[in-house]
Amino acid sequence: MAEVVKMPKMSDTMTEGVIAKWHKKVGDKVSSGDLIAEVETDKATMDFESYQEGTLLYIGPKEGEAVPVDEVIAVLGEEGEDYKSLLEGETGDSAEDKKDVKKEPKDEEKAQESTAKEEMEEEDDDGDEVTAESLGATVITMPLLSDTMTEGVIAEWHFKVGDTIKSDDVIADVETDKATMEVTAYAEGTLLHIGAKKGEAAKVNDIIAIVGKEGTDVTPLLKQHTSKSTKDKGVEKSSETKESQERESAAPAETPESASGQDDSRVKASPLARKIAKEKGIILSDVKGTGDGGRIIKKDVETHTPAAQAAPPAAAQQPTTGETAAATVNIPQFVGEERYTEKPVSQMRKTIARRLSESLFTSPHFYLTIQVDMDSAIAARTKINEVASLKVSYNDLVIKAAAVALKQHPAVNASWLGDKIRYNEHVNIGVAVAVDEGLLVPVVRFADGKSLSHISAEVKDFAQRAKTKKLQPSDWEGSTFTVSNLGMFGIDQFTAIINPPDACILAVGGIQQVPVVKNGAVVPGNIMKLTLSCDHRVVDGATGAAFLQTLKSLLEEPVRILA
Repeated sequence: MAEVVKMPKMSDTMTEGVIAKWHKKVGDKVSSGDLIAEVETDKATMDFESYQEGTLLYIGPKEGEAVPVDEVIAVLGEEGEDYKSLLEGETGDSAEDKKDVKKEPKDEEKAQESTAKEEMEEEDDDGDEVTAESLGATVITMPLLSDTMTEGVIAEWHFKVGDTIKSDDVIADVETDKATMEVTAYAEGTLLHIGAKKGEAAKVNDIIAIVGKEGTDVTPLLKQHTSKSTKDKGVEKSSETKESQERESAAPAETPESASGQDDSRVKASPLARKIAKEKGIILSDVKGTGDGGRIIKKDVETHTPAAQAAPPAAAQQPTTGETAAATVNIPQFVGEERYTEKPVSQMRKTIARRLSESLFTSPHFYLTIQVDMDSAIAARTKINEVASLKVSYNDLVIKAAAVALKQHPAVNASWLGDKIRYNEHVNIGVAVAVDEGLLVPVVRFADGKSLSHISAEVKDFAQRAKTKKLQPSDWEGSTFTVSNLGMFGIDQFTAIINPPDACILAVGGIQQVPVVKNGAVVPGNIMKLTLSCDHRVVDGATGAAFLQTLKSLLEEPVRILA
């Protein structure tokens, strides 16, 4: 008996999968455990093995197409078996929807005829639908290389059209919102087409390349893809055109303005220029316009020097003190040029903007600040670095102390998941690392169980790979708490935005030498300020304060974090 094969859920955040490659075709025999397809999920491209046996009777989605989880992608059964009723049962709702669409009022017959005519013309133009499979080609689409990626920028092409490609060749480097990553062909043949050029962006699942037999004409496939894209954007373009026409028709109406004076009523000038001229008592006909067609603009009025005859009235208003009326003060004019440079927003900056905006405006933040006496920590670090093979930083001490404190305060080591709160028993600390394009947060996993030297080596490795764009998605996923340190930049204190789904983030300032009171006497001290940003949905004020007190005591007695 025939059985349907559905798109599996291959990760906890997966909602749909893209068929990267079919390893079987209709008519092939399939055994349990056979690899039938490669599926691109929101995390990676994974192998999909069959749990059924039989003949492959039907394949739904083509390579490169996305399918929602639990939707039918194939049918297995006995050779020659009728499976159409099985598909109708799975897509019954869709069939009913299609029937409803066909029922239209009689007064729209003309619209129906017009639509039918257009469809017939399209069918005449396009003929049968062209597929990559029918051309013996493989379409390579922009892969989803991170869970937040919506588009990628082609950083580099390693092949050009006409080159021979192997299935394991890296054909391009793609800049995502997190890092620059490699795209593998997973196809063999000749590179027939390149979509996005170097430096151009392509949305996830857009065609970026086509591989096939040398000499294959892929123009029909590209035309078909372009046609579909054009239809999708038709309404949007129509709307933009309408708005543009409205602006053009409205533009001339802005030219005539109410006369500011009898002599200026017919002078071409912008409304703002007229207003400024009226306030300054400047006659517009005396001003030379630099705008389009000699139109007077704001800058022309501001830089205009009135004629000599305009000076006496101004001087007449000056009070006298028994002497000759005060002379008119001449203010020198300075003419500057407004300049600016615009750069496209990088994928990383787009994601930072979106995620942190969502965090700040959806998570009720509150902030707690505490001062830490770092005298003992300074002495401990000096002794550690005398014997350690790798130098330990103050940031490493903070990470280790925070990890130990989190084990004692599990309510802070938590994650907001919408309908539930997850209290993490493991401690994974994200460490904010600044790069040219923005900020990355690689994760030190199980930080409570690692030595200071281990943490130091790991953080230095993360920083180096972040700057060279070599970090992978697995490096920045799974944090339970985040540390952001700006002390090395001379910042005394700041607040940080929570990195969701974490409940808290710790902002670390620099160590400042200030007077402090010890044993009733004012003495020099080394103070560091820590500010904890808390999500009030998860952490209460008293809970956050207790955590900071524990963290303070650990840093002031660093021997406790080494035990």
